[in-house]
Amino acid sequence: MSSVPPPPQFRPAAPAGAPVPVPAPPPPSAPPGRAGWPPWLSLAAFAAGFGITIVLGGVVIVGAGAFGVSENAAGLNIGLTLMQNVALVGAAYAFAALHGRPAAADFGLRRAPLWRSAGLLLAVWIGFFVLSAIWAAALGLHEQQDLPDELGADGPLANVLAVVVLITVVAPLGEELFFRGFFFGALRNWRGPWLAAVLTGLVFGGIHVGSSPVGYLVPLAFFGIGLCLLYEWTGSLYPAIALHALNNSIALGANLHWSWQIAVMIVVSPPCALACAWLLGRAIGDRQRPETVSAPAPGPV
Repeated sequence: MSSVPPPPQFRPAAPAGAPVPVPAPPPPSAPPGRAGWPPWLSLAAFAAGFGITIVLGGVVIVGAGAFGVSENAAGLNIGLTLMQNVALVGAAYAFAALHGRPAAADFGLRRAPLWRSAGLLLAVWIGFFVLSAIWAAALGLHEQQDLPDELGADGPLANVLAVVVLITVVAPLGEELFFRGFFFGALRNWRGPWLAAVLTGLVFGGIHVGSSPVGYLVPLAFFGIGLCLLYEWTGSLYPAIALHALNNSIALGANLHWSWQIAVMIVVSPPCALACAWLLGRAIGDRQRPETVSAPAPGPV
């Protein structure tokens, strides 16, 4: 014999004032770059970041000249390059904050699927090498970057270590946060990820004018596009940071004709860059999830 629940009017009422748990809505599961940033923010942040770099850089160079420091001094170039990365990341955060307090996940600082990320990282890296080799062979390119020389990578040990940290840790972190985490994230809200990846890659290649031979700007644009797609496919910025650090480690070592030092950088630099990204993500924080709230229950009628 089945039982029938009593009508609603005969159910016992909750004691007066007893809290009734209200289930919290599930947290939003936005894909990468869907932080509500309009595409124009990418251009505004880019202009602001480089504008700040130019203005402050000019002040620093003039001030250094007043103390007899050459504008080509290695330490000065290291400081200016560091300033550029800080200015770009700061501009990205400031413009993102125009649409509410940004969270670490908005910039892609979220956990990545390990094996899927490793496979996609390797695929993007191989694709970049193949396209770069084809391009270099077609144009007969044999030039190398002169950025390490400008930064004084052949100077004292302290200067060499500063160059290594700047190129293999700071640059991958700063450039990925700005170009993939923010610039690409805002543009992809306009016409989707593919056009956003191409535009971001072109801008990424363009900013290396002066530090790379002109013929290598196209391979760098390929690399920028691949990093965008790696972020898009994994949903996390961490794989792109790791790949950028790996690539810079090998490129720096090859330009300086190093041997065992390259292996050391490959082992040390990516974990350092990822650790810095994780700490920065903790500092930015994530949005607080709505917690279960208590509402007073109606008293007996």
